[in-house]
Amino acid sequence: MEDRAQKDNEITIKGDQIIETIPSIKDKALRINLNRNIYGTFSEIGAGQETVRQFFRAGGASGTIAKAMSAYDKSFSDAIYGIEKDKRYVTEARLRKMLNHEIKLIEERIDRSENPNRIFFSYANTVATIDFAKKFKGHGWVGIKYQLEPDQAYNEIVLHVRFKEHDARLQQETLGILGTNLIYSAFYKHNTPRKLLRYLYDHLHKDQLEIDTINFAGPAYKNVDNRLMSLQLVKNGMTDAVMFAPDGNNVLPAAVLYKKNILALRGSFRPVTKVNMDMFKKSYDMFIKENKVDEKNTQTVFEITLSNLRAEGEIDEQDFMDRARLLCSLGQTVLISNFQEYYKLVEYFSLYTKERIGLTMGVNNLVDIFDEKYYRHLSGGILEAFGKLFFKDLRVYLYPMLNEDGSLTTSENLKVHPRMKELYKFFKYNGKVVDITEYDEKNLKVFSREVLRMISAGETGWEAMMPEGVANLIKEKSLFGYEAEEVMHDN
Repeated sequence: MEDRAQKDNEITIKGDQIIETIPSIKDKALRINLNRNIYGTFSEIGAGQETVRQFFRAGGASGTIAKAMSAYDKSFSDAIYGIEKDKRYVTEARLRKMLNHEIKLIEERIDRSENPNRIFFSYANTVATIDFAKKFKGHGWVGIKYQLEPDQAYNEIVLHVRFKEHDARLQQETLGILGTNLIYSAFYKHNTPRKLLRYLYDHLHKDQLEIDTINFAGPAYKNVDNRLMSLQLVKNGMTDAVMFAPDGNNVLPAAVLYKKNILALRGSFRPVTKVNMDMFKKSYDMFIKENKVDEKNTQTVFEITLSNLRAEGEIDEQDFMDRARLLCSLGQTVLISNFQEYYKLVEYFSLYTKERIGLTMGVNNLVDIFDEKYYRHLSGGILEAFGKLFFKDLRVYLYPMLNEDGSLTTSENLKVHPRMKELYKFFKYNGKVVDITEYDEKNLKVFSREVLRMISAGETGWEAMMPEGVANLIKEKSLFGYEAEEVMHDN
């Protein structure tokens, strides 16, 4: 079988016009090798030395590769890089230790005065390929720490991958191609980080691996917002969901959600209002009182679906950043997903935990769940979806809706399609749907769309509908077009 990494350059053709030539993996490695200034180390644990193999085979590697190693034995690995607190090896912390350790050794062992033009790098990966029983498909951390100028601070690109292939050898080859793409892109595509993401899949297919976390750091990426890069991963179909922490960095969902009780609130948060926070806080108080829920082992998530980020058919990235800033200012962990249906979100959470899951939602959201049109693509229809949704350890916390006549709609009187009435009763009276009763009545009249309209129209009074500090942040950062609208009205 022909080595997948050695195929010829790929050419994208539109009509009779050549749009772009994609260098072969061999050509990418060779270009790095022939650059007399690029010099560094390769440290690979868990899947052979598949990345450095590409550089050895391309030729001219003697001036590029300072060292190539695989510390497979755990005792040797611990002796070199130290012991992790959790005693694990396929972690981001382990990868960063590898990168930092190897860069330190290069700096200590190579005399800068004799090599004034050298730019150093350290490439590393720590992975676990598919197990013999094929129960765990495999995953890993991959990264590079590197310079672009001899006297410049180091840049970093760190990412997490999940393998989709069912053969360890194929996963190893995929890793080698990915690693070569990463090194090549770091040096030659750093000016276009969005395109860099797509270049990571050169000569690869999305059914071979998933990239679900990536972070950029260093002077070359000082203007890169990792939350926006996180959005690109979902937008480009590289993963179904990404997560970022209040500090703005992307985090690995598996690490955050693993074996946790999870309470999730889905919304557009455009912008986040007092009603959103009241829904969250009141449902949280109920959730942690459940006998199967440990408050210390509970993770809360504010989730935005990709469909909620679209405006006029395209994703409005500025709008996304506005929402992200507000949620981060409130100390929230945010999940951006491609899960339009709730059952897909619950399935995703269930990959990482068997503990209780809670969903906080309004009346309209629950009514939509019982709409059959969302499940026509499933062979089992709505029953299949509900099997995936409600037969897990799931509880829905329902926030009431204020009607025009002043009455309230709750789980007791909401109306679903007549065909769904008995199905709804089954889940309702089996305790899967519970009402939030300790709500703040003043918040029932707060709607994000009305707040957004008031901001756009330059009206006053919307500030009182915001959680503490959010209105000031909207004004200070000119979010949702606030500043432009204010200037327009002043004129």
